[in-house]
Amino acid sequence: MEIYLVGGAVRDKLLGLEVKDRDWVVVGATPEQMKARGYRQVGKDFPVFLHPDTHEEYALARTERKTGPGYSGFEFDYDATVTLEEDLKRRDLTINAIAEDKKGNLVDPFFGQSDLQAKKLNHVSSAFLEDPVRILRVARFAARFYEFGFSVSAETNSLMHKMVENGEVDSLVKERVWGELDRALGENNPQVFFAVLRECGALIRLFPEIDRLFGVPQTEKYHPEIDTGIHVMMVLQQAARLTQDKRVRFSALTHDLGKGTTPKELWPKHIGHEMRGVGLVNELCDRFAVPNEFRELALLVAEYHTKVFRADELRPDTFIKTFDSLDAFRRPGRFEQFLISVEADSRGRKGFEDVPFPQANIFRSVFHAAMQVDAKQIVEKGFEGKAISDELRKLRVEAVRQVLNR
Repeated sequence: MEIYLVGGAVRDKLLGLEVKDRDWVVVGATPEQMKARGYRQVGKDFPVFLHPDTHEEYALARTERKTGPGYSGFEFDYDATVTLEEDLKRRDLTINAIAEDKKGNLVDPFFGQSDLQAKKLNHVSSAFLEDPVRILRVARFAARFYEFGFSVSAETNSLMHKMVENGEVDSLVKERVWGELDRALGENNPQVFFAVLRECGALIRLFPEIDRLFGVPQTEKYHPEIDTGIHVMMVLQQAARLTQDKRVRFSALTHDLGKGTTPKELWPKHIGHEMRGVGLVNELCDRFAVPNEFRELALLVAEYHTKVFRADELRPDTFIKTFDSLDAFRRPGRFEQFLISVEADSRGRKGFEDVPFPQANIFRSVFHAAMQVDAKQIVEKGFEGKAISDELRKLRVEAVRQVLNR
């Protein structure tokens, strides 16, 4: 029995990055031998074991054979005769196919170290074609390592394009798509994930609502970058600068989907894109079973983001109406997420990346004033039933009026 450290732990160690998770591959062992040593078996398709003390994952060396379309169409062989090189050959990228033995010696049959030095994301073998999830993984790794200068090799992009043409990408299950998107949203440059998908033709198949934004013009006075697709990618990038919150980043990604359905004769204006966007956000979330906390914020941002840009002209009662629509008084934390999303929208324009967005602070200040109105005092004054809410609204409007001085 031989045990090797594999995958991301070896890769990140070579890059000088913090190693967060360690995965191990076991060569020359059987499930019975692993159990006899106290390892606990998990996993459905092939034996993966948890170490009795560290609880790290140890997988038996295995090979796989394509038996059907999609992610699940594989047969696995984890016989004790499977070699380390055979196991590494089934992996996606060469930089993830490096192993380290117990003495610290590297086993690198597919030249992953060379690709690390060249900063290239390169597939291990033609078996890459068999698993459509690898398209998403490559896009995610491109987003993760973009800041270090990595890019997808032309050969790997060509294979990804072929997989799209062959229809492999259409067999991806919704849980895997959302899982990779969710992880990509957590990277420092999530916009690169979508750039890679668009480059290989997968974006239009998986996220047509986003793909159709490219080539749609906006009014140059407000959007010097003009192209809506470019704008949305810039907004996503700014959201990543402003917060680690993936819900905000998702809302930034989907805030302008409605502009993709504006009739061409109305370009570059996009009147009513907010409500059209609401329907498209719902469709996207339904398709990939997006968690409700992501969906709910994205819907609010899509419908109400333009309100914040008009903070200088809104009447006090309009502010209160907007707060009610956002359920801000009961969900102040989500209201702050909303404002950060809209600030990302403002900064996600050519030349506006570092320009302050005072409208968000206007919303914050008037909201703070409205929050100071105490409903208990209204009740103590003898108001009952609907009269309580009417008086509460009246006092909140007045509080906002005093802050605005208008």
